[in-house]
Amino acid sequence: MFTLSLLGVLLLSHSSQSTLLGWVESPGYPSGYLPHSSMNWSRCAPRGHALSLRLLHLDLEDSQDCENDALKVFSDGGLISVLCGKRDFEELHSSVNPSLVSSSGGCLSISFHSDFSNPRRHTGFKGFYTVQDFDECEDQNNQCSQFCHNFVGGYRCSCRHGYLLADDKHTCTVSCTEDLSGQNSGDVSSPSWSGSYAENANCVSTLSVENHLQLELHFSSTFDVEQSADGECIDAVTVETPSVTLGPFCGSSPPPSPLLTHSHHVRIRFTSDGFGANRGFSLHFRTRDKVCPAVVTSHSMVTPQRAEHHQGQMVTVACDAGYVVNSQGVQTLTSQFEATCDITGTWTPGYTCEPVDCGFPDVPADGILQLVGSEPPHTQYKDQVQFNCSSKYYRLDGDDTYTCNASGEWMSADGTTELPECTAVCGQPESFFASAGRILGGQNAKLGQIPWQLLIKSPNRGGASLISDRWAVTAAHVVDGVPETSLRLYGSLVDARTSSGPGVAVLNSKRIIIHPGYTKGTHTERTNFDNDIALIRFSSRVNFGPNLLPICLPEPDRGIWENEQGTVSGWGMTEKQHKAALLKYAHISAYSLDECQRTPTTLSNKAMTFTNNMFCAGATGKDSCQGDSGGPFVLPMLSSDGGPYVLGGIVSWGPPCRSGDNKGYYTKVENYVEWIKHTMKTEDGP
Repeated sequence: MFTLSLLGVLLLSHSSQSTLLGWVESPGYPSGYLPHSSMNWSRCAPRGHALSLRLLHLDLEDSQDCENDALKVFSDGGLISVLCGKRDFEELHSSVNPSLVSSSGGCLSISFHSDFSNPRRHTGFKGFYTVQDFDECEDQNNQCSQFCHNFVGGYRCSCRHGYLLADDKHTCTVSCTEDLSGQNSGDVSSPSWSGSYAENANCVSTLSVENHLQLELHFSSTFDVEQSADGECIDAVTVETPSVTLGPFCGSSPPPSPLLTHSHHVRIRFTSDGFGANRGFSLHFRTRDKVCPAVVTSHSMVTPQRAEHHQGQMVTVACDAGYVVNSQGVQTLTSQFEATCDITGTWTPGYTCEPVDCGFPDVPADGILQLVGSEPPHTQYKDQVQFNCSSKYYRLDGDDTYTCNASGEWMSADGTTELPECTAVCGQPESFFASAGRILGGQNAKLGQIPWQLLIKSPNRGGASLISDRWAVTAAHVVDGVPETSLRLYGSLVDARTSSGPGVAVLNSKRIIIHPGYTKGTHTERTNFDNDIALIRFSSRVNFGPNLLPICLPEPDRGIWENEQGTVSGWGMTEKQHKAALLKYAHISAYSLDECQRTPTTLSNKAMTFTNNMFCAGATGKDSCQGDSGGPFVLPMLSSDGGPYVLGGIVSWGPPCRSGDNKGYYTKVENYVEWIKHTMKTEDGP
């Protein structure tokens, strides 16, 4: 009677929180549940409380793994029990109900279902749920380091005598922070010395004296601070100064004594974890005059050398090889300075020795620079850089790897400080001739077979040869009188009629430089084509490709031998007496000096002049002709063997085509190599 009325009072007093206690039962209980019955139920406990379910009766159809009818109980969404069959009250009370409890502030839920039929009628289940205080102190995760006290809805921690509860309200620690500033001597020890020190300690002893003094520490021989088996400090003593931290110290061997701090302000910190029974440490501190350390700055040597230096003593500091003096953040060019020990035990001036910085080297045109081995990347002593060229159409002339040396220069492994250059790969077409050809008497070239050949359409039809990504060379008489910036050249083509088509390179001139030895003027009645050579600088850099590549310049003393075969190419007059639409080439041979000196005459019957700056070449039925002027004569003869090929000559002048003479005169390029290179360097800059 008393219990029922108490339950009624509880239910009434929690009318606004009716989920705090009550009954839960299966559908139709106790008459029995029907097939295909189901129900879901869930309740949650308030903070600091747990929800428990006590089953008083259980009668469900029994089956393997409760696959037919089943009562499933969940705690905070996790399955904690699956029940079926028939259980008596004693079994439920002893083996089932103790596990049907939520976590603190957690939830319980149940799910019941029955299948389509039962051999007999089962009554189902009935249970009582209630909210009860959760004893956090029985939970191993309560985090109280010493004592735990449970109360309704929560818990609190407390500490033994001599300990304080830390700000986290869980950890017990000791009050061991002390300020000993102004004392010139005294003692510092771990808490409870010489008994076992406290756990969870974080003790700081502050020592501070006049700035011309330094503190020295004398540790006692008894030293016992917890250390792991592999030598790592579990508990630790550290000595902190404004410039350095000494330690951590642990184990059974005390720090060296006396321990000079070189500072008038020191903090001695002791920390311990929550376990162990070690004795700790003790030390005596006192003062002495400050001395300057033997080392003024790292990476240096001091003269004279002493274990310590006193006020007013002067030394000479020499930086190690590869290091220079840094004065107030600015790197100087010197590697030596003088320093004086002052009253505060510091060296004046406070210069440092830092690695010499070579700076970023100049990246060659068409080159790529990569810093090697430094993280983050920098360019200091012993750092390395690596050079590469931007594409396969350039080769690296020089070493690829350079190291910053002690003199602040980038130096290769063989000792050179001259940085590499990316030079265009010349005279090597990517597509070669499949057969010899017979221009006048020649055959059509395929795209990419003569990739250095350029076309000039106006004001005078002619050719030119690409010799770098900024320069071309041609005959002077082709560009004589042409304004410097008005010339347009075409490359990467064989059909002169498609000079504006896709893939065609259009190159505009920026400068036209005619050889100073060439006599300018009309050449209708000219008898002397000496120095018939000119350079054309483009307004922008050429992008090389398989159909646009430079020809090599010959060595200055290469020479052209009698009967040596080469290849001449161009869009000039053909045997059909019209300008070629397609690029043609022909293989011809150099004639003897005697043959070249038998020069043709002009229309006014004046003999043409032959000089050492020329050679002549031809073959039966093959020759260069009008419109080929300025084009290349390359050596050796183009063939399937590939290159490298050199520009032996430039189409210059000769007797009328189809006259039967089959002899053309060419500017001998080897005589002008130095002039070409000097002019290009002067115009392009260093």
